[in-house]
Amino acid sequence: MFLVLTKRDKAIIRDIRRFRCMDRDSIAELHFSDVKNPAHSANNVLLRLLRDGHIMRSNLFVPYVYYSSDSQMKRNSQKINHFLSILNVYKELRRLGKLTAFMVEPKYLPKSQGAEPDIFCQYRGTNFFVEVQRTLYSSKQIKEKLERYVSLFNSGILDPFPHLLILSDQRYDIEGEYPFHIFQAESFTIFLESLKSRNKSVKAIKSDGIKIRVQ
Repeated sequence: MFLVLTKRDKAIIRDIRRFRCMDRDSIAELHFSDVKNPAHSANNVLLRLLRDGHIMRSNLFVPYVYYSSDSQMKRNSQKINHFLSILNVYKELRRLGKLTAFMVEPKYLPKSQGAEPDIFCQYRGTNFFVEVQRTLYSSKQIKEKLERYVSLFNSGILDPFPHLLILSDQRYDIEGEYPFHIFQAESFTIFLESLKSRNKSVKAIKSDGIKIRVQ
């Protein structure tokens, strides 16, 4: 006998579908922060949703990783860690506050014609495309990726065009000029700190056409 899904059940299922996959600890943080033992409560709910066929689970990760019931992703897919990294960016932005939009891998053009960003987000009134680059790319690969963003820019689909933020432990030597602003940082928090350090005397910072209100 299936139990009626609660509002929180539906929100968990919706987020698992949205992020492609989610680990138990992230689900606990996002949906059970109001209880005494988030991890324990999350386990109980996830086991029920798993039992009733609303979600699936991979035991190859600790903590376990959960998928939507209709997901085609293999349980050992190399994309899993990538999607979990995107999820971590969402959690970071959520903690920073004033996040008004967050989309995972939005599609604007066919992949052969333009970029497929890892993230589109709106943070404090400013639009960003975010590339979560946790594997090392060659200069050629980075150039090809940026050229796909140029194709997306030239399509005119997006006006104004978002800033591009590359999150990576590696700083890439980006050559040439691009019709949009490109930033690099190890995390979104470090990116904001870099803006603060550029001009500590004002609260509203304008740098290379970007305006973000910082605390």
